[in-house]
Amino acid sequence: MKILLLGANGQVGWELARALAPLGEVVATTRAQLDLTSEPDIRDAVRAVNPTWVVNAAAYTAVDAAESEPHAARWLNAEVPRILAEEAVRAGAWMVHYSTDYVFDGRSTRPYVERDPASPLGVYGVTKYAGDVAVHASGVPHLLLRVAWVYGTRGRNFLRTMQKLSRERELLRVVADQIGVPTWSRHIAEATALMMAQRPSVEQSGTYHLAGEGSCSWYDFAEAIVRSDPDPGARVTRIIEPIASSEYPTAAHRPSYSVLNAKRAQQVFGVQLPPWEAQLALCLVE
Repeated sequence: MKILLLGANGQVGWELARALAPLGEVVATTRAQLDLTSEPDIRDAVRAVNPTWVVNAAAYTAVDAAESEPHAARWLNAEVPRILAEEAVRAGAWMVHYSTDYVFDGRSTRPYVERDPASPLGVYGVTKYAGDVAVHASGVPHLLLRVAWVYGTRGRNFLRTMQKLSRERELLRVVADQIGVPTWSRHIAEATALMMAQRPSVEQSGTYHLAGEGSCSWYDFAEAIVRSDPDPGARVTRIIEPIASSEYPTAAHRPSYSVLNAKRAQQVFGVQLPPWEAQLALCLVE
């Protein structure tokens, strides 16, 4: 395989650069190396590499900031995937693109499956879903992978925020009425590599959810992070208080329930992520 990876400095992209290496030649690009605001530069990059796979891990992921920067969010989340998909078709390549649980409105009472209708609540979800539609419409054979509550040891994410705050504050107040599945970026990358390694058929092209077993609230996740602190002596937090979303207003509305059913990826590719608690434990001891 010859793989063009975009977003190689991000949480998932950094892990992908390592997970994909055994599959063939990986040309990993960061935003410093490839100007994602320039359509000609993007098209030229794909044509120069002439890949067999285009893996797009670049995205606008600042959920609240997207409300005030809708044009920037739409460009990165919808237009860039469209351009990449068109170029992948031209090259005869497959495409991997990452989507989000935030394409759903949270009204479900059971884990979302891939065929459930999208109804995003904010600009981030709307623009990500527009990217999904563009990839599907292009005709490129693809693995469109929906992920949720992504964290890792790099970048800005809930894990690192809670670790920092637990060393600064005796009291943490955390939302307890939003339910999802925390997912370690390394497991997303490894699952992606396993799916690509099987050289999928056109019949296997489509959308797949990647998530572990179980679910929790942000409050539950925070408790698990603080309780499992590898350096408990540095911790000053004594109390973690559950609060309602209404007590922590944000610019963007978030789904109250966005648990993903990942059985399709298991059935088609034999890929199954560990339960979220196990993922966290592995991440904290890496």
